[in-house]
Amino acid sequence: MNPYFVLVVDDEKEIRDAIEIYLKNEGITVLKAGDGIEALDILNEHKVHLIILDVMMPRLDGISATFKIREKQNIPIIILSAKSEDTDKILGLQVGADDYVTKPFNPMELVARVKSQLRRYVALGTYEGFSKKIDLNGLTLDQDAKEVKVHGEPVKLTPIEYKIVELLMKNAGRVFSINEIYELVWKESCYNAENTVAVHIRKIREKIEIDPKNPRFLKVVWGIGYKMEK
Repeated sequence: MNPYFVLVVDDEKEIRDAIEIYLKNEGITVLKAGDGIEALDILNEHKVHLIILDVMMPRLDGISATFKIREKQNIPIIILSAKSEDTDKILGLQVGADDYVTKPFNPMELVARVKSQLRRYVALGTYEGFSKKIDLNGLTLDQDAKEVKVHGEPVKLTPIEYKIVELLMKNAGRVFSINEIYELVWKESCYNAENTVAVHIRKIREKIEIDPKNPRFLKVVWGIGYKMEK
């Protein structure tokens, strides 16, 4: 089950409950609030990884809530807005929202956007829950020093190689597809990334593995992608 907590903020109980059903099916724990003030109270008490936030709400609306949240936290925020609220939608993005979904929305589209934002938030290291130093049985990563060592010996990696290692080590055990690696490291989409990623993986293995042909750390999962062994 995913260790993710998503806060759903909407003044309509039916919408909150419906979103909860779909997110729970993905193993995500859902917290719920009826307005912005209640949402801020929950954020003060609970660790939250993403917020789904309606624009039009009593007491404290979604735009004002987004502004207040951004004063302290960088949690991904997805704005919910009706088609007639384009101005509010744009304003929401300007004050710090990461994405928006227009009502009425397709629940599966919302789930896909939630998973995409969570992947970026956690995988790219903005999630504060990660330690700055990671040790995987002799392979160590120091995020402050931007340094990788194998059994205490520094390894010289290119910036791209380091980013790949950092991504996989911070998510040890999780399999990333080739396209996911390319998108998260190069920060652009590519539908023919196989050769590019494969070349970098090969070079990384030559630097961190005793036997690159029989890797101990960086494993391939055939037909799916790559992972860093826990």
